[in-house]
Amino acid sequence: MNRWLVQHRYAMTVVLRRLALQPFSFLTNLVVLALILTLPLLGASVLISVQPLAKEVRATPVLTIYMDPNASQAQGKEIEKRILDSGDPAISKVEFVRKEDALNQLKRNQAWRQALEVLEDNPLPDAIVVHLNTSEDNLAQIANALAKQWRTWDRVAMVQLDSIWVQRLEALLRLARIGLFLVTVVVALVVLSAVFNTVRMQALSQRDEIAVARLVGATESFVRRPFLYQGALTCALSCLLAFVLTEVTLGPLNDAIGSLAKTYNTLFRLEMPSASILLTYLFCACLLGALSARWSVTRNTRF
Repeated sequence: MNRWLVQHRYAMTVVLRRLALQPFSFLTNLVVLALILTLPLLGASVLISVQPLAKEVRATPVLTIYMDPNASQAQGKEIEKRILDSGDPAISKVEFVRKEDALNQLKRNQAWRQALEVLEDNPLPDAIVVHLNTSEDNLAQIANALAKQWRTWDRVAMVQLDSIWVQRLEALLRLARIGLFLVTVVVALVVLSAVFNTVRMQALSQRDEIAVARLVGATESFVRRPFLYQGALTCALSCLLAFVLTEVTLGPLNDAIGSLAKTYNTLFRLEMPSASILLTYLFCACLLGALSARWSVTRNTRF
């Protein structure tokens, strides 16, 4: 055990000495890798911050039934009672909205008031707002089936499914996840290539030293170990710097987003991924750096 610790301590000492001899090259690689590793973190921050918004939107799926303009309120009430009597477990609440109440609500909006005052009659129909139960599975399919059924009823002019734009939001989120995955793959390939080339140049510059070490009985593990530490250490420091860059970048972004969100009377800000995600990202970066270094030193020290 003591011998194992001595070997690894020696490998780390060799790595630190090599990096100290080439500080500018090391810092350049560090900054480049950090900038690259920041991209998936920013994408993850956006997705993680948008997820609660999507869940909040999905929490209030609504179907709106617009009655025929010539239909009476009694006929609208009859449609409301018919929906309630169906006892569908997917329906949590049914609300009848009189056209007079809808008109008064629109008049409270300054943008609509002047236009509505010109009209002699109320152009709005009575409406029935149906809130769906979010505990149901396949809610989108259920909402579509209910809307299709209610459109066939007498005196129903139109059924508006308010979850259509929610489905579009979910589709955009799925697209964003796929895009983030592709960006992560590209970043991994760039990191792999950068570490591979860095270790390759280091191995070629240490060609004579490696040859002598092998002549005196050094094992392949002893030869490769410093390069593995170099790849892992470079990626670890780059990843930590990427965390700092991401946090700094989110500052001005949140300032701009906060100003925009205030115009919609809401609060929204981009958050860093959780500590577990950051630790996993750090571990994957170190593992990728070590594997790339192993591949490079194995390939370029066959002499």
